[in-house]
Amino acid sequence: MDFPAPAVDVPPQPWTGRFDGDGVEHRRWWQAVTPYVPRPIPAASPRPAVILGFGSDAGVRRNKGRPGAAAAPAAIRAALGPLAFHLAREVHDAGDVTVAGDALEAGQARAGLAVTALLDAGLLPVVLGGGHETAFASYLGVAGSAAVRAGLRVGVLNLDAHFDLRDEPVPSSGTPFLQMARAEAAAGRELKYAVVGISEPNNTLALFRTAAELGVDYLLDEDCSAAAAGAFVAAFLAQVDALYLTIDLDVLPASVAPGVSAPAAFGVPLPVISAVCRQVAASGKLLHLDVAELNPEFDIDGRTAKVAARLINTLLG
Repeated sequence: MDFPAPAVDVPPQPWTGRFDGDGVEHRRWWQAVTPYVPRPIPAASPRPAVILGFGSDAGVRRNKGRPGAAAAPAAIRAALGPLAFHLAREVHDAGDVTVAGDALEAGQARAGLAVTALLDAGLLPVVLGGGHETAFASYLGVAGSAAVRAGLRVGVLNLDAHFDLRDEPVPSSGTPFLQMARAEAAAGRELKYAVVGISEPNNTLALFRTAAELGVDYLLDEDCSAAAAGAFVAAFLAQVDALYLTIDLDVLPASVAPGVSAPAAFGVPLPVISAVCRQVAASGKLLHLDVAELNPEFDIDGRTAKVAARLINTLLG
């Protein structure tokens, strides 16, 4: 079957990093990642991953947050580039979909089509946001894919301090999961949505009520021990055939992830979030993933970008 390349606004750019040699034993990400070119995938190989940037600030601006996330895809690639490459799977770069001005919905639709194209080609899309409006772009791609058309039960696991279930007249980085729930209901399905890391002081009673009405499972940040998070994620994985994982970097403590729109006063420890990522990767159910809310303008020594890169490396391992 012939699969077209996803349409993007910016083609993949050259990667850079430290050079220790050309041999496999010296290889780093920047040497391993290649531009994405559609081709048949060997049945025995791990599913190749394809990086797709979503350069968007529009949702954060609409949500009255600190803009700057549009520069995140380049910052995460720069943090990935020098990492030693130990992965058994191929990794490719498809370039970026960018949102010009306030044209959020059009950008989300374009990114969604790109994600669908990658999924239907049998690939693992890795979307680099962008604000958390990235999540609705990802959802559009997953919902339009052959996996969902075939009746696969897809769950959405969000690592986040916030529900992002705001009921607003204009979509933003605070509304994507309510948008998903309404879109699923319109399609005759029910959104399976769970959140690890909810900060009670940063979510209103109205948001908790909406979560209850939608049957959202959640684990509060203060309850996120390694054991509790592992049990919570295992229970959610058991309910679904495939998983869309979305990571809002503000789930982490501000000391670990300062470069976000809304730094966390408490946050979930990085080892717990990393363990969840390993658990998801080991489940064999990971269909699609994205990382959102990195704001390089407020980062310190690239700390948040490096954390994002490390988590992606873990998920693809």
